[in-house]
Amino acid sequence: MSAFDAFPVGRRFDYGTYLFTAQAIIAFAKKFDPQPFHIDAQAARNSMFGALCASGWHTTAVWMKKNLEYRDKWFAELEAEGKPLPVFGPSPGLRDLNWYAPVFAGDTIHYFNTTTATRQRKSKPEWGIVEGQSEGINQHGKTVITFNSAVLLRL
Repeated sequence: MSAFDAFPVGRRFDYGTYLFTAQAIIAFAKKFDPQPFHIDAQAARNSMFGALCASGWHTTAVWMKKNLEYRDKWFAELEAEGKPLPVFGPSPGLRDLNWYAPVFAGDTIHYFNTTTATRQRKSKPEWGIVEGQSEGINQHGKTVITFNSAVLLRL
């Protein structure tokens, strides 16, 4: 049995949803992206967005949080079934990050990751790479974020 068996190409992992509140949008933006349309509702109304909206970095950071929440739940299920746990290393990065639409206060984003490829590393054959297409979709079915992700996996 290969560690890659848990990541067949095409498997879509459902990371669940997150509700972006005005309070969370402002708190994140004040720390990391203090542009007027992220921290001030009136300034946001006068911007091209027309309303307070989350930083793209906020929508990306929430994907990471939901990814790790999913991992912890999945690991607990595997442990309960007496199955071995995947051993992850760090991510070698992401590519093609796109923010397609603003995420407004009150929007709920549903996050996913679909396995697109797996391969063994040549330089360190005890490790593999799992690649995925990550996405966030709002409550209206509109894709608001996509990127290609990768993570190291001990084989």
